[in-house]
Amino acid sequence: MDFEQLKTFIEVQRQKSFSKAAEKLRITQPAVSAQIRSLEREIGETLFDRKGGKVTFTAAGRVFEPFAEHALDCQRHMMMMVAEQLRSPRGEVGISAQESTSLYVLPDVFVEFKKYYPRVALKIVRAERARTIEALLNREVDFGIVSLPVKDPRFTVETIHRDELVLAAPKEHPLHSIKSAEVRDIVKHPFLLPKQGRQRDLILNIFRMKDAQPKGVMEVESGELMKRFIVAGLGIGFLPSANIADEVKRGTLEIVKVESLTLTRDLGIVYLKEKSMTRATKAFLEIAVRDVGGPGSAGLPE
Repeated sequence: MDFEQLKTFIEVQRQKSFSKAAEKLRITQPAVSAQIRSLEREIGETLFDRKGGKVTFTAAGRVFEPFAEHALDCQRHMMMMVAEQLRSPRGEVGISAQESTSLYVLPDVFVEFKKYYPRVALKIVRAERARTIEALLNREVDFGIVSLPVKDPRFTVETIHRDELVLAAPKEHPLHSIKSAEVRDIVKHPFLLPKQGRQRDLILNIFRMKDAQPKGVMEVESGELMKRFIVAGLGIGFLPSANIADEVKRGTLEIVKVESLTLTRDLGIVYLKEKSMTRATKAFLEIAVRDVGGPGSAGLPE
């Protein structure tokens, strides 16, 4: 029994598929099947039920899973401790965040971190909030940057950024002639809305409270796509102010002031409470908490 077999076993369980596990592990499906067969021969029991085109645990598989996870955790901890003996940390720090967060909130953090830890690779995974939480639970990444609140007791959460959601409109849009627009003014115009997420829920709740229904709603997959559509004149929509600062400066977008409406967005860095920290992950956490809103003055961890 070796660690590669255990990793394959865990990945098959996560993906519920031998072929998907092979793709994730970047090996062939026959290699996955061979590792599982070898593991089953050593244990003396079948670990997966492959009937009906679905891959599920047998009773033995369910019993074996926590022991496999524990063995892999011990391996990771051992490798981490060995790496800590090196004077200059190496390895990888994985961060999952939405595309717009990666583009507009985190670049300064990445630059600052690489200045002090050039040998540590940064793995940036662009994912929506739900997928980021899943990646953290599966230990696929070290940190997630997501909108708050996060109430799962398995996580430690630290607020790192706050900005305002503003109503963005293309230049020369009719709303710019109104000194302070109201919700009833907004709903008269084609409106762009995120396809999913907390920002979408917040905006729809505002419309419900005002008993208003926006005209011609178009759902978009990402904040970047929404911004491009607004610039193109396809509608108006709420976006974080940091995301459109350059467009506002260039005059391709303008912010519409909305009467008695202030929307804020808090972002937090999230990680598993039981996570063992390396020097590199500790440093990334400190830099993110300290510098994401602007330059800080505190020193790096020793």
